[in-house]
Amino acid sequence: MTLSTRTKAVYNRIGQAPRMGDLRKIAKEIKKNHNLALELWSTGEYYPRLLAILILEKKLLTQEVIDRLAAEIQGHEYKERNQLADWLLANQLTKDKQTITLMETWEHAASPVLRRIFWFFQGRLRWSSKAPPDNTPELLDSLEKDMRGAEREVQWMMNFAAAQIGIHEPAYRARCIALGEQLGLFMDEPVPKGCTSPYLPAWIDTEVEKLSNKKL
Repeated sequence: MTLSTRTKAVYNRIGQAPRMGDLRKIAKEIKKNHNLALELWSTGEYYPRLLAILILEKKLLTQEVIDRLAAEIQGHEYKERNQLADWLLANQLTKDKQTITLMETWEHAASPVLRRIFWFFQGRLRWSSKAPPDNTPELLDSLEKDMRGAEREVQWMMNFAAAQIGIHEPAYRARCIALGEQLGLFMDEPVPKGCTSPYLPAWIDTEVEKLSNKKL
């Protein structure tokens, strides 16, 4: 796609390696502009696509459009595609009832990007809402069945969802810890100083202790 004059001007502002805050500042100036977003997206480049996500019009994000975005996100390298998927979730998909309804159908989507988003969303619901959804038993059944064989980026977010269930839903805590012990996933994952291990038993125990200390 040939970029319009306005899109070229925005593209030139982005630069090669901007800070995320720079992109948010530009997006705040633009507000919502779906056509401009699609032109930026058409460049295939990481930073223009991050900005594009911020200025998409959520009301125009149909399943067909999201499928195309997800397919093109999949073409990025691992870290980039995860960041793009996570920004799409946080900045667009959670902002509208229509896209929330769509996300709830993506557990078995063909796209790993959409499955990652499904599990990230389910995990977020546990720490961002006072009353977690009532689908926890079904989610745990799926985690026990499918987590071991999932693609790494999907597996990572399934692990996140299991951790959030274990931390915030005491009735299922033992089951989540047992799942982590059984699978052994991320047990030896390097962890920066001051950060929590992604190994489920350690992650859940650490965060539950933090929450308990806050209540004292």
